[in-house]
Amino acid sequence: MNIVIIANFPSNLDGGAKGRFLYVGEMLANRGHHVEMVVSDFNHSKKRHRKENEIAYNAYKTKITALHETGYERNVSIKRLWSHFVWGRNVRKYLKSIGKPDVVYCAVPSLTAARVAAIFCKRNQIQFVIDLQDLWPEAFAMVFDNVLFQKAFLPMKWYIDKAYALADKAIAVSDTYVGRILSVNKKLKSGLSVFLGNDGEAFDEGRARYHLERTDDEIIVGYIGNMSTSYDIPCVLDALAIVKQNGKAKKPIRFVLIGGGVDENKFKEYAKKTYPNTSFLGKHSYQEMAGMLCDCDMVVNPIVKGSVASIINKVGDYALAGKPVINTQESDEYRQLVDDYQCGINCRVGEAVDVANAIEQLSNDESLRKQMGSNARKLGVERFDRRNTYMKIVDLIEKA
Repeated sequence: MNIVIIANFPSNLDGGAKGRFLYVGEMLANRGHHVEMVVSDFNHSKKRHRKENEIAYNAYKTKITALHETGYERNVSIKRLWSHFVWGRNVRKYLKSIGKPDVVYCAVPSLTAARVAAIFCKRNQIQFVIDLQDLWPEAFAMVFDNVLFQKAFLPMKWYIDKAYALADKAIAVSDTYVGRILSVNKKLKSGLSVFLGNDGEAFDEGRARYHLERTDDEIIVGYIGNMSTSYDIPCVLDALAIVKQNGKAKKPIRFVLIGGGVDENKFKEYAKKTYPNTSFLGKHSYQEMAGMLCDCDMVVNPIVKGSVASIINKVGDYALAGKPVINTQESDEYRQLVDDYQCGINCRVGEAVDVANAIEQLSNDESLRKQMGSNARKLGVERFDRRNTYMKIVDLIEKA
């Protein structure tokens, strides 16, 4: 088959197939299909345009085509919306310039490219497979407390509904997101939920190679990922202060954060005031992060109230690490996973006392940590290791 993948957000194209869409593209190419992946020439993670020598074209069986977008500095901004509009327009021009593929497999976001691709496929009787990664504009709207500002994003919602409605196959990173597609697509009865997925091979290599500097006389609570207003790090710090004040923990507890973000300095200042035994280790490679994460005793997934996030990247890494998770995320789907696999403790969002009780319980019960950790690893292998899970996407595309 001739398959075109549209995905404008791959961070690195340096020879590794780290992202979902390039990974799937290589799997399809290895099965004999002709695969082309259309990407943006703007690197979203680094907020700059890609240099030509940063794309290792010859390293992949998948053909890489980079189309221009204007770029932006802030994730939530008018410039970003304009940039995505330009990229979507260029995607439309490019699709019209090439021979008809058998299947177009398209990521959402962005909204513009998905909509133009959906219409193009409808007009040309091409199978259109959509893969919903993040809820736009819902995720944008929650940034604003003002109801009027939130309603201003409704036209974007109606805009992307067209792409969802035209999809011949629906894939998403969670059951929740599959439901969003099906809510407006009346011809589909079901969709495929495949979590974002984690590179289990790279993760386990990191586990063996890298380690966290620590002693056996302390308990480590770990956090990985972004540090922004979506993540309730202050709640964890408040909880740790409560545990210390209670004085019932058998060992000192250290909070370790791996990653960075726009609110990192704010969190550092808050930690100085509330819980100084906190280590901000900064950003590291994926394998370094994996190794350090595996040396923690428990992990936290503190998501703020009202978040529309569902199954996010970090919880897959937490599962593969085999560590019990203390979770405040409101997502019913993830909370159910934690309960079903018995791999952690769900707490009420924003409730520091609730989180403190969970930390205290796990810190004092090594056997419980081990049992929940073993269950977490099972979850990681079964539902997050993309060596196992992404074959479902390949099968669906081939059937299309």
